[in-house]
Amino acid sequence: MANEIDKELSERYCPRFATLAVEKGFITAEQAKKALEEQMDDDLSNKPHRLIGRILLEKSWMTPRQIDMVLNELFKKAK
Repeated sequence: MANEIDKELSERYCPRFATLAVEKGFITAEQAKKALEEQMDDDLSNKPHRLIGRILLEKSWMTPRQIDMVLNELFKKAK
């Protein structure tokens, strides 16, 4: 159930999350592309779905604070 919710959130926010993280200078476009590719590879391999922020955090490309900043801005725009 939680994995389905993660996937639904991911489909809605991940491409925008990555774009906003690049715009803010937290990651490069290449890092965003690699993280999105890794997310898709996981999904195609039937591995548990991971949110893009988790992938970026696991790779130490973003800090928890940077992820919070991007999420706060995304959810502000979604209202």
